[in-house]
Amino acid sequence: MEIIDSHQHFWKLGAFPYDWLTPQSGVLYHDFLPIGFADVLRSNDVHQSVAVQASLSTEETNWMLQLAEENKYIAGVVGWIDLLATDFEEQLQEIVKDRKLVGLRHLVQDEPDPEWLLQSRVVKSIRLLAKYDLTYDILIFPSHLKSAGRLAAECPETRLVIDHLAKPAIKSGEIKEWKTRLKKLTAYPNVYCKLSGLVTEADVDNWNADDLRPYVDAALELFGPKRILFGSDYPVCLLAASYSQVLDAYKGLVSHLSDNEVQDIFASNARLFYKLRGNE
Repeated sequence: MEIIDSHQHFWKLGAFPYDWLTPQSGVLYHDFLPIGFADVLRSNDVHQSVAVQASLSTEETNWMLQLAEENKYIAGVVGWIDLLATDFEEQLQEIVKDRKLVGLRHLVQDEPDPEWLLQSRVVKSIRLLAKYDLTYDILIFPSHLKSAGRLAAECPETRLVIDHLAKPAIKSGEIKEWKTRLKKLTAYPNVYCKLSGLVTEADVDNWNADDLRPYVDAALELFGPKRILFGSDYPVCLLAASYSQVLDAYKGLVSHLSDNEVQDIFASNARLFYKLRGNE
């Protein structure tokens, strides 16, 4: 089976601002670079990956794009440009020249305004991404799902993906309200979701695949296997599990699906959503 990891990160401490990454971050508080990740992918028979921004920095985006050119397994980069910038399109026109830029993301979950996504300039910028055939990753909590739905309605031509299923409260077991809110997004065909980041929403010291199952089953019920992408969220996942444990858990949770449906989730959907090319 071909596997494309649609959500992983690189970072280099001190090179770019990572306000969320501190010495208290434990295992995460050191550099994560392509040479080490290549070994992780190889040992898990994963063929390509999509590197996703971790810093609110265009400098980090340019660095990741350079890494992608140097490491062919990095099939695409989801970068960052300030969506509120008055010269957003000019910045976009410059960076879009790099063919491995596939989309943008902002750390919306850290914004104090619950309707940050609905600011007119933000909506205009995300709508513009469609003009350049770029995507937008939505990093939010369940409380932001209503805003995400309104954004989807405002940007019907832009391909959107909900990272980490909007981080449901797996540890506490809350599911009803999250599922109700997530369901409303299925009305928009431009919205996908990522089967990623769930182990760190569970009890990081004592989780198992069955803890994730109700949420994975809900995503499959709502979005179907054609609108779900696998992502490891490496190295953030290391707070709870190894790469192999994450991959094995997701494989097991979708094992009841057909071979074609499993292949969609683990590779085909990522290729289509981000319009990835093969290893070159």
